[in-house]
Amino acid sequence: MQTIDIIVPVYNEEACLNQTIERLLNLKEKFKGKLSVSYIFVNDGSKDKSAQILEEFAKKDKSVKVINFSRNFGHQMAITAGLDYSKADYSAIIDADLQDPPELIYDMYEKSLEGFDIVYGKRLKRESETAFKKLSAWGFYRVLKSLCNIEIPTDTGDFRLITKNVREAFNKMREKHRFIRAMVPWTGFKSAPVYFNRSERFAGETKYPLSKMLKLAFDGIFSFSFKPVDLIFVLSAVLFLTSLVILGFGIFDGFEEEFLICFTVFLVGAINLLALGILGQYIGRIYDETRNRPLYIVKNSINL
Repeated sequence: MQTIDIIVPVYNEEACLNQTIERLLNLKEKFKGKLSVSYIFVNDGSKDKSAQILEEFAKKDKSVKVINFSRNFGHQMAITAGLDYSKADYSAIIDADLQDPPELIYDMYEKSLEGFDIVYGKRLKRESETAFKKLSAWGFYRVLKSLCNIEIPTDTGDFRLITKNVREAFNKMREKHRFIRAMVPWTGFKSAPVYFNRSERFAGETKYPLSKMLKLAFDGIFSFSFKPVDLIFVLSAVLFLTSLVILGFGIFDGFEEEFLICFTVFLVGAINLLALGILGQYIGRIYDETRNRPLYIVKNSINL
């Protein structure tokens, strides 16, 4: 019988973890006779009782496997660890907050039987999220799509099912700044969506505040596009033309010399800082790669 590993990154999710595990365990009945189901929970340095809850379930059910990080390495690294340890024919990724319905994993599997190696959840509605969150997510995916040379599905997260071939290709990619929802389609395997309405969190608070969302956005843009560097060239051309226009007005309309100097210095300084910031993002990523540190450190594991 073929197998599936369901990978669940966990960070301070004690409020909803029991319910999440129960719903995931119920999938065994749904997959009965088709796939043997195992679970890989990656505890990303939780400071609450998440580790104890996972350990209790792992003691009762050997299909529940647990990886405990030595500290918090981040959501993308937790998913990466789960995929590193997965050996099944299929691997599914889902968060622990129950915003994405675990039952949809079965629908993803059925969709994959039509010849798709990647089946991702595409959101139709996003319940309980603020207007700012919805608007920023809508804008980000469309900006990213315009910047990148690969097809990144809009209105998706990391909730997806992939085959062993995709997982093995993904696991060869060891860059430090990871944007998995773009790395998976980069592999080039055939993909398809399964549509759903995203629910509000079952309990607890979001683990992705604005600061982490911005970091993830930067990782997506600077890891999959060089167009920000092209922007520097465009800005330099705009600055040159603007300087000529200012010079022309200064000659024919008699602008005061102080105004011309201040305006030019301000414009040049602003564009220089922007250019340095863009280049710094790429250079910093190069530096991270050269240090060759591990993506994560496992403190201990259970049932693995």
